[in-house]
Amino acid sequence: MNIYVGNLAYSVTDADLRTAFSASGEVTSASVIMDKFSGQSKGFGFVEMPNNSQALAAIKALNESPMQGRNMRVNEAKPREARPSRRDSY
Repeated sequence: MNIYVGNLAYSVTDADLRTAFSASGEVTSASVIMDKFSGQSKGFGFVEMPNNSQALAAIKALNESPMQGRNMRVNEAKPREARPSRRDSY
């Protein structure tokens, strides 16, 4: 299951996310999304867990829990909506 993690402190790393979610089960991947120009965290990330029951337990345990001074928002990631191409707008 792909899990969205929002409201992250800008100092949170991929390793911090992996550690927090590993308490609930196996973590396939954990990544904080970074701005491609500044290299700064965008304040959210995604965690992939192969076992749905463990993923749901992690969501329940970690939603609204503090990490580095901010309460995380944790829920099942929604598929990205198709966005119109920017090139077509000219």
